[in-house]
Amino acid sequence: MALMRSFYADFTRTFGNVLFAVCLLIAWALLTLLGVLVEQGKDAGAYFSDYAAPLARLILRLDFNNVYHAPYYVGVIGLILLSLAVCTFKRVIPARLPPLRPMRIEKIPLNASIETRRSESDARSFVEAFFGKRGWQVRKREFGGVEWTFADKHNWARRGVLVAHVGFVIIAAGTTIYWARGFSGDAAIVSGQTVRIPYTATTIRLDRFAYKIQPTMTKSGIVYQPIDYVSGVTVTGKDRVPHERTIRVNHPIDVDGTLYYQANYGFAVRLRLSHRGARRTLSDGTYAIGDSFTLPGTQRTILLEQFVPTVDRRSREPSPDPRVNDPAVALAVQDHGEAVGTALVPLRATIDVGDGWRLALQRYLMISGLQYRYDPGVPLVGVGAFVLLAGLVISFYLLPARLYIRVEGAAGRSRIGIAATTVKGYDMFEKQFADLTAELREVT
Repeated sequence: MALMRSFYADFTRTFGNVLFAVCLLIAWALLTLLGVLVEQGKDAGAYFSDYAAPLARLILRLDFNNVYHAPYYVGVIGLILLSLAVCTFKRVIPARLPPLRPMRIEKIPLNASIETRRSESDARSFVEAFFGKRGWQVRKREFGGVEWTFADKHNWARRGVLVAHVGFVIIAAGTTIYWARGFSGDAAIVSGQTVRIPYTATTIRLDRFAYKIQPTMTKSGIVYQPIDYVSGVTVTGKDRVPHERTIRVNHPIDVDGTLYYQANYGFAVRLRLSHRGARRTLSDGTYAIGDSFTLPGTQRTILLEQFVPTVDRRSREPSPDPRVNDPAVALAVQDHGEAVGTALVPLRATIDVGDGWRLALQRYLMISGLQYRYDPGVPLVGVGAFVLLAGLVISFYLLPARLYIRVEGAAGRSRIGIAATTVKGYDMFEKQFADLTAELREVT
């Protein structure tokens, strides 16, 4: 039994320590930041291509590519919740809900003494009725044969910090559900193509895409601002029934609980490759800007550097106008890793890329960039946020106060000693205490 008491004392002392809780929060913040810096959920090969080999191996071995689902991340959250619970029940509640016990009234900064001609019993009854009529909760206790009267105002508000802690626990539970069962990601869909969303059986085909550019005249010139872009898609969810839906900015669609957002857009180009007049087949013939491909049987690489929606007709240079009027594609050619040259090729034109190879830019296609997110913990996080806000409002805007009252009588007279304490210091209640004692002195 002594061993258990010693273990319990060490446990509460450790997990009730504020510095220990702060260290846990710092560790949680660093791990969360790591999850932001290292892109999550990619294939192992992607990390070896993005990072040096030793760093990539470290990321994979320590599960940094899946931080939010890693045991150590969930463990740190569990320790934070445990520390929060211990601090709440061993430090916060005892401090916020002090037991009823006698105090030396004259030692409390907010104190007053009132002389009255009432008898001791009459004065006790009068004090009880006085504070009861003014909304104070009056309780009597006897200590060592001496009767004390305690009056509390907004005593329930002392639990505001506890309510806020409960709200934080609910929010943590909601976010934990997301880390355990939720997912998010991005999908880029070329017009006419279909993509399958990971984690789900959902497929999305981009039927059409439209965007609107608003030219605005400023002091520095014309600014072209996208004001809307919309994807018309055919979505097939768990019911295996195709549904035509529209996704636009700030108006996501819900498919089997997963939200799909319109995030951005881009361009792809349909290409045709030929060698000495004979047509050669590319992988699918459609490449997004930023993609590259190698000419068959050579070390020559073609990179699609930029899609230019409008080429200035006089200078034949790219125009700042993002609306598609006279489009072209900026190509870069490399041979054995060395730059050979660049060219701005109009759409529907053909360019000689060397060694008998010719490349035709047939047409452009729109790419819709979507973001998706499934978060089953959102309702719980919403409830937790409301509870947390309620706890903060209670804690900051209500002032719980306690009065310590002792009545002493002799020879048909009595003396009322009264003192006040609050959870926010004495200055906050000084004026209210002065008004209260002045009123009591006047009516007695």
